[in-house]
Amino acid sequence: MTVDELQGRKRSGQKIAMLTAYDYPIAKLLDEAGLDIILVGDSLGMVVLGYETTAPVTMEEMLHHARAARRGITRALLVGDMPLCSFRSSVADSVRDAGRFIREAGCDAVKLEWKEGMEETANAIVGAGIPVMGHVGLTPQTAAGEGGFGMRGKDAESAARIVAQAIALEHAGCFAIVLECIPDLVAQEITRRLAIPTIGIGSGPHCDGQVVVTYDLVGLFDRFTPRFVRRYADVAGAIRQAAAEYAEDVQGGRFPGKDETRTMSPGEFARLKKELGAGA
Repeated sequence: MTVDELQGRKRSGQKIAMLTAYDYPIAKLLDEAGLDIILVGDSLGMVVLGYETTAPVTMEEMLHHARAARRGITRALLVGDMPLCSFRSSVADSVRDAGRFIREAGCDAVKLEWKEGMEETANAIVGAGIPVMGHVGLTPQTAAGEGGFGMRGKDAESAARIVAQAIALEHAGCFAIVLECIPDLVAQEITRRLAIPTIGIGSGPHCDGQVVVTYDLVGLFDRFTPRFVRRYADVAGAIRQAAAEYAEDVQGGRFPGKDETRTMSPGEFARLKKELGAGA
């Protein structure tokens, strides 16, 4: 999958499917399932590392997980999510960090969340030859200082700002934009105005594609479930049940059984005892 192919999807009306992965086995499964884009999201801070928010995630943590995901992918476009720490210094430093996703982790592109002046950073990263996916609406990295994790753009004034941000990121050279937690009609208007694909998360059906956190999709992260997620499996329940049955079998002496045990022939065991005796 390439950036050009994804943009061709917009023109043809074919929807784009995107999910998150943070390791080799999940990335491999998603790639085999036919996902178009796999995002190594900084959501890993919450669903894998146990942080309360995504804000503490470091570049080294992102690169570690992106490298693992890369090993499982042969066809999907791999996008690395630039963590909050990537934007605390200069634009030049942000460009350097974006380059690390490409050089050190094998990502095909990076994603960055909207913050004031982000169009300048996006433009500089694109100018360095690195494809950039933008992100507007609810931006989890700064949500705590912006009223929490609720819907954005609920009134005309705030919605107009989000539309302007999306347009600014398109002009900066982004190849696609994530629209998170905005009303469906606002997402529809942005999708209509932009020539690049929009990827919705909690923003209704009118976007050019959709993304959710895989751990939410399969029920593996149960601290909370966003209302816009459709749960397709209960992996946490299956793991919990399997682990409980395993513990009961071990504690009850039922595991390992005959089928899980390999033994030594009586003759070899006799030789072993002789060797041990000689050694003593």
